[in-house]
Amino acid sequence: MYLTQHTDYGLRVLIYAAINDDSLVNIGTIAEAYNISKSHLMKVVTALVKGGFLTSIRGKGGGLRLADTPDKINVGAVVRHLEPMQIVECMGENNECLITPSCRLAGILGGAIKAFFAHLDGFTLQDLLNKPTYDLLYEPRIEIFVEKMSNKSA
Repeated sequence: MYLTQHTDYGLRVLIYAAINDDSLVNIGTIAEAYNISKSHLMKVVTALVKGGFLTSIRGKGGGLRLADTPDKINVGAVVRHLEPMQIVECMGENNECLITPSCRLAGILGGAIKAFFAHLDGFTLQDLLNKPTYDLLYEPRIEIFVEKMSNKSA
């Protein structure tokens, strides 16, 4: 079993936003930091905003930020939102498998998925943050202060 690239990128976006929580972040900067497709990231960010994990601020000076603090964003909830988790055909809506009525596979795999999410539910975004990751991803906010010139002569 593996998570889709969509979910992988979603978790990376949240980590980036959490580390750079002192300012708004944007898709271009995140894509550049991870060297991933900006267009694919736009779809991921849209899903994270719809799921309530990110907040999007439009307009000049806009960007993205976490919708809640990292200790309140549950990893299991993020993965549930982004990942379809249809491991086999019989777990989906378009099931046409001949043996479904007598097969026990869906129940066994369903139990594995339940255990998988029970483990992920024990972690928050805060648990994914550490100093080495911070050092790699933090983009210091640069503020420009313009000092007004005085007309007084010395």
